[in-house]
Amino acid sequence: MAARAWSRFTDEQIEYAEAVRAFCEREVGTREQLEALTNHGADMHNQQLHQRFADAGLLAVSIPEEYGGSGGGLVEQCLMFEELFRGLAPLHGAGTSHTVAGIYKKFGSEDQKKTALSAISTGTVMSISISEPEAGSDAANISCRAERRGDSFVINGQKTWCSDAHVAETILLVARTSRDDKRHNGLTMLEVPANAPGLTIRPISTMGGREVNDLYLDNVEVPVTAVVGVEGGAWKQIMSGLNGERLVCAAQALGSAQRTFDDLLAYVKERKQFGQAIGTFQAVRHRIADLAIEIEAGRSLVYDTVGVVQSGAPAEEAVRKTSMAKVKMTEVAKKVALEGVQLMGGYGYATEYGMEAHLRHSIAPTIYAGTNEVQREIISTTYGLR
Repeated sequence: MAARAWSRFTDEQIEYAEAVRAFCEREVGTREQLEALTNHGADMHNQQLHQRFADAGLLAVSIPEEYGGSGGGLVEQCLMFEELFRGLAPLHGAGTSHTVAGIYKKFGSEDQKKTALSAISTGTVMSISISEPEAGSDAANISCRAERRGDSFVINGQKTWCSDAHVAETILLVARTSRDDKRHNGLTMLEVPANAPGLTIRPISTMGGREVNDLYLDNVEVPVTAVVGVEGGAWKQIMSGLNGERLVCAAQALGSAQRTFDDLLAYVKERKQFGQAIGTFQAVRHRIADLAIEIEAGRSLVYDTVGVVQSGAPAEEAVRKTSMAKVKMTEVAKKVALEGVQLMGGYGYATEYGMEAHLRHSIAPTIYAGTNEVQREIISTTYGLR
């Protein structure tokens, strides 16, 4: 933890990060543990482990105390996800749950906060569903329809790329409740139980394992009290949470990059060729040094950006920095994994050593939470390039 022993973190924050790291080392510290918890790499979330993490008082770090959390903020949330991803903990549902928690904290009614935030604090997984087959980066093109009928909404349509819906108890689903000339109007967030009649959840096969799903809604009925926030106001609600979501994505990528680097460093110190460890060759030493520089630069950017967001900086600056952090760290994580495969040669390609898994898992973060191409577009517009 020496890298964190500076003034930007409090003693309590450092102790919390150390506790999460210790949990991961204890629960997922061996290859045998990881294989068992992930069904040999097929599953990204293990609910039993998630429950143990919650029971240890580590999950609800950024949820207000009155709802069962620790009352921390974005720093603690990023520290948690950095350590979870560094420790390879299969707790993918923690990420979606915290995204949902952020929405409830800002827009939920008091009853909704008591129910949802307390449930998340004690280990319930929740998911959020925005994307559709024709509405990915262009989220304003959502067509899944929620029609008001008396005291209910009846939902019909398809959603896709919904992370962790298969392990969630509740899905915060964005549907169209009205339409006018402004495409961003008329979108509403609705609480949908994952076991609701008429809702079918089907996995999408990916190289990263069981993570995302298609949702098919056939006359799924929810009460009007299921609206989270303002009816027709979901677009602003989505936008308000993007800075936090991108920062969490950056922190996750930071943890992944650090773990990949740690594994690669251990390998080049042990692997011998021509009578010496390959890490002693200048070509390898310099590549390791470059990767270390990239990770440390990314770490500074991530936590500097956390400070910018928490300080209430102008919206344009906060958007620019969070997009930068997301692009930088997800690209660094991918770069470290690619270099790892190359430097490990055939062993990097073999499933036995885990480097190929690091590479597979480094690709999706450059796409979700807003593709890196979209982030670059956002960054450029903050400089007046439109």
